[in-house]
Amino acid sequence: MPDPISWAYVWPFFTTALVGAYLVGTIPTGLLLTRLAGLGDIRRMGSGNIGATNVLRSGRVDIALLTLLGDAGKGALAVLIARNFGPDLAVTAGFGAVIGHMFPIWLRFRGGKGVATTLGVLLVLAWPVGLAALAAWLLAAAITRYASVASLIAVAAAPVFAWNLDFRQEAELAAVLALLVWLAHHSNFRRLFKGEEDKIGAGWS
Repeated sequence: MPDPISWAYVWPFFTTALVGAYLVGTIPTGLLLTRLAGLGDIRRMGSGNIGATNVLRSGRVDIALLTLLGDAGKGALAVLIARNFGPDLAVTAGFGAVIGHMFPIWLRFRGGKGVATTLGVLLVLAWPVGLAALAAWLLAAAITRYASVASLIAVAAAPVFAWNLDFRQEAELAAVLALLVWLAHHSNFRRLFKGEEDKIGAGWS
C-alpha cells in the first residue's frame, strides 16, 4: 500500500507531468499541417481522422510524413522532458501524451488513433522496444498491406517485447496503450470483416 505521506508530497509532480504531457499530445499536427498546406480541414476528408494515414489521402506524401513525425515527436518530447524528473514521471507523461493525441480537448475529444504517438513514447522510454515495435509494423505492413493491421500487431507486440527485454514498467504502459489503440480501431475492424479496408497504396484510411 502506498505511503500516504509520500503520495501527498509527490502527487503534484505526477499531476503536472500528466496534464503537461496531455496538452503536448493535444497539438493536432495533421490538422495544422494540412491547413498550412492549403488542403483544408482534414476532418472533412477520408475517414475524418487527423492522423498521418488519413492525411495521405490528400495525395501529399510529404505532409503525411511530417504528420507522422510530428505525432511521434510530441510523444517523444513529453517523455524527454518528464524523464529529467524521474522514470515514473516519464511513464506518466507517456500515457498523458497518447491520451492527449487521442482525446484532444480542442477538437471535442476526437483525435487520432495513437499509433505514431505511442511509438514516439516507446522510442524514448525504451528504445529497443520502440525499434522492435517499428520493425513489427514494417513486417506486418509488408505481409498484409493493411496499415491498420500492421498498427494493431505492432502495439500488441510492444508489451511482449518490453517484458522480455526486462522493461517491466514500460511493459505495463505499453499494454495499456495497446488496449487504447485497439479500441480506437473499431471502425477498421468493421471494414476488415466486411472486406472493405483499403490496402496500403490504395486509398488509406
